[in-house]
Amino acid sequence: MCPPQHFAVEYVINPWMNTDVPVDHALAMSQWTTLKETYEKLGHKVDLIDPQPGLPDMVFAANSATVIDGHVLGARFRADQRVPEAEHYRRWFLEHGYREVTMPTCINEAEGDFTWTGTVLLAGTGFRTDPGAHAEAQEILGVPVVSLQLIDPRYYHLDTALFVLDDRGPAPLICYYPEAFSPGSQRVLARLFPDAVIASSAEAEAFGLNGIADGANAVLPVGAETLGEKIADRGFEIHYVDISEFMKSGGGPKCCTMEIRD
Repeated sequence: MCPPQHFAVEYVINPWMNTDVPVDHALAMSQWTTLKETYEKLGHKVDLIDPQPGLPDMVFAANSATVIDGHVLGARFRADQRVPEAEHYRRWFLEHGYREVTMPTCINEAEGDFTWTGTVLLAGTGFRTDPGAHAEAQEILGVPVVSLQLIDPRYYHLDTALFVLDDRGPAPLICYYPEAFSPGSQRVLARLFPDAVIASSAEAEAFGLNGIADGANAVLPVGAETLGEKIADRGFEIHYVDISEFMKSGGGPKCCTMEIRD
């Protein structure tokens, strides 16, 4: 995670951003700290990267690398404003002992568009990540990749339309909003994950699909309570966090969180 010392909405690169709506910096820091402490209370270790001035979106750590079995695939951002973030994250991994660090040649916004299910890597395209990055991820990370086409600009990254609830065992459990995907991708998801939790339009608009789960707990934004009820019915304990300041930039719990799978 990256503390939001420099978080602000200074430019517009997705439909949720509005430079006329100011960020409450004290509230943003409080909300981020609560999210971090929620992970720690659930038994997860949280590593931090130092925020850098001039990079207001660096707080959205999920976009900066994909890590599976200790192999790190870095990011290559589409928006010029975010390009420098990738190098700071690359250095962090090298400084922390990771040697299998590869930077992509294709536009690749990391866990924004790559979601590990435990069996396959779901890979989004349509607005940010190039389709060529999917093949590159398969080669570098050594895992099978399933491409999915995003068609609604509000759900510009895969992690705004889908998240994994449980990646353990041969039958992963996911949650997603079908209408964010092309008809063919909807059929692929229904075939691969027939037991998935299906989110409504209202639940997606509340950033409920930008949640994060560990197989037993699910962390969701305040406002996604109806989706939380569906997930709780599957045996999960739900933990709600207020991320209203980060929603001003089109981000939620998952956007603020890169999952490191050693």
